Amino acid sequence: MSQRINTLSRAGVFQDLGLLEYTTALNFQETARKEKIEDRTRPDKIFFVQHPSVFTFGRNGGQENLTRSEEFLKDRGVALVQTDRGGNVTYHGPGQAVLYPVVDLEQARIGVTDFVYGLEEIMGQTAKDFGVPIHRDPRNHGMWTDSKKIGSVGLSIKHGISIHGLALNVSLDLTPFSWINPCGMSGVLMTSLKQELKDRGLPDPPLPMESIKETLITYFCQWFHFHPVKESAHASLC
Repeated sequence: MSQRINTLSRAGVFQDLGLLEYTTALNFQETARKEKIEDRTRPDKIFFVQHPSVFTFGRNGGQENLTRSEEFLKDRGVALVQTDRGGNVTYHGPGQAVLYPVVDLEQARIGVTDFVYGLEEIMGQTAKDFGVPIHRDPRNHGMWTDSKKIGSVGLSIKHGISIHGLALNVSLDLTPFSWINPCGMSGVLMTSLKQELKDRGLPDPPLPMESIKETLITYFCQWFHFHPVKESAHASLC
């Protein structure tokens, strides 16, 4: 089993992109990775974001796991985007907490398996803090509660530097997940922190996204031994 990363403290700039269209956020990540490739002394960047409704496809495909036509999805304002991350099809929408770490894994001596494990652990600790115990499942990377999936992980690694990251379902509308086979798996139900708390008898659970963000970033810093540095006036630091 993977353990907490044991490495020297690393510098990280944390930036909240707000609600931002998927391809624009991807451009931020790709630019940050290019800058890191050109100058490995630059601090790593970790972006927090929510996306308007979008289905993204990974290197393993995904178009074949749409259960509705592209016309149906377009009429409902759902974009379709091909990516270079691992995995299959997934959904992003408002109310989902997304963390994109642009991290020099090679320089930090963090293996990809350990990095994925750590991202899962961060989601697990965050969900627990908000009253929802979640766990891993051998069927698929990410995090689950009972037989339902609540968080996903997908990465792209080039020159030892990661982009993409984790997505934790907080309070988003789960309906669009019924229009795909999530992560390429048929018969899998998706859930959220809000839905799980409602099922436990809390009809309107308090889940402020700002608190979710701060919790995810705190655990990210703890797990991967990051410390904040200031790169610009727009940076939001842990």
